[in-house]
Amino acid sequence: MVKLTTLFKEFYESEKSAGIILLIATVLSLVLANSAMQDPYINFWQYDVGGHSITHWINDALMAIFFLLIGLELEREIYIGELSDLKNASFPIISSFGGFLIPAAIFLIFNYGTPTQSGAGIPMATDIAFAIGILSLLGNRVPNSLKIFLTAVAVIDDLVAIIVIALFYTKTLIWSNLLISLSIFGALLLLNRLKVQKLLPYLLGGVAMWYFMYNSGVHATITGVLLAFAIPFGNGSSNSISYKLQHFLHKPVAFIILPLFAIANTAISIGSDWQSGLGESNSIGIMVGLVLGKPLGIIIFALIGVAVGACSLPKDLKWQNIIGVGLLSGIGFTMSIFITILAYSDELLINNSKIAIIVASIIAGFSGFIVLRLTLKEKRSEV
Repeated sequence: MVKLTTLFKEFYESEKSAGIILLIATVLSLVLANSAMQDPYINFWQYDVGGHSITHWINDALMAIFFLLIGLELEREIYIGELSDLKNASFPIISSFGGFLIPAAIFLIFNYGTPTQSGAGIPMATDIAFAIGILSLLGNRVPNSLKIFLTAVAVIDDLVAIIVIALFYTKTLIWSNLLISLSIFGALLLLNRLKVQKLLPYLLGGVAMWYFMYNSGVHATITGVLLAFAIPFGNGSSNSISYKLQHFLHKPVAFIILPLFAIANTAISIGSDWQSGLGESNSIGIMVGLVLGKPLGIIIFALIGVAVGACSLPKDLKWQNIIGVGLLSGIGFTMSIFITILAYSDELLINNSKIAIIVASIIAGFSGFIVLRLTLKEKRSEV
C-alpha cells in the first residue's frame, strides 16, 4: 500500500479544488465574451496599467507565483517525495518523456516548415489542476500510486514546458539584465548555503530577480522556479520555510491566480464559423497532439521502459490505467494556453489555438474519465 505524505495530500487537494474553480471560471468567461457584454468585457482585460494590459500582468507577474509553487512542489518531490527514490521515480519520468516528445513530434508533422511550427510546445504540457480534478471525480476507487503517477507526470511536463519556454520562446536577449538576474539568483543560493532561514530576503531577491529577468527577454515566470530552488528546503519538515511557503501558496494559487489566468485568457469571441479554424494545420496539430499524442507517448515509453528493465509498472496498476492517465494528461489548458501566447503574435491564430486547446482538453478529459471508470475497481480502502 502506497502512503501519501501530508504535503502531497494538501497539494493534491488544492489542485483538485482548483480544477473545479478553473472549469467554472472558463465557462463564465466564454459566456461573457460571447454575450451582450462582449466588447466591454474583452476590452477590460486589455485595459492599460503601467504600459501593459491587465492580461499581460497576470501572465507575466502572477503566473510567476504559480511557477514558484510548482518549483516548490518539484523540489519536495525530488528531495523527499515521490521522485526521491530513483526506482519509484523512473516509471513516471520515462513515461513523461513520451508524453511531451510524441505530441510535439505530431504537431510538427502537421506544421513543420510553416509559420506555425513555433507552436510545437503547445501540446507538450499538462494542466495539473484539471487533470487531478477529473481524477478526483472517481473518488476512493483511485489508488494512491495512480495519484502519484499522474501528479509526477504533470509536474515533469510543467518542468519541461518551463525549459522549453526559456530556450525556444525568448525572442530578444539582453545579456546584461540576464546576468544581473542570475547574479541575484547566485546571491540567494549563497544565503541558502549560509543557512539564512528568514523568508523576506529571498522574496525581495525574487522580486528583483523577476524584474531583471523580465527586462532580459527571457520569460519572467522562469524566476518562480529558480526562486523555489534557492529557498532553503532543510529536511522538508513543517518547520522549514520552503514547507511554510508552499503551504501558504496553495490556496491563493488555486483560488485566485489560476482562475484569473483562465478568465483573462479565455475572453475569446467565438464567431459563427469557429469550426473552420479547427481544420487548420495548427489546430489539428494541437488537438491530435493532446488527444492522441499524450496517451500514445506515455504508454509507448512506459512499455519500452518496462521491457528494457529501466522501470516497472506499480503492482496495483494495470496498463489500462496508464492509458487513462495518458488521456487525462492531454488536458493542456493552462500551460498550453500560456505557451500559445508566447509562440504566436497574431490574435486570430492565438484565439483559434485556444479554441483547439479547449476542445482537445474536453475530449481528453472525458475520454480519460471513461477509461479510468471502466478499469478501476469500485472501492479502495487506501487513504
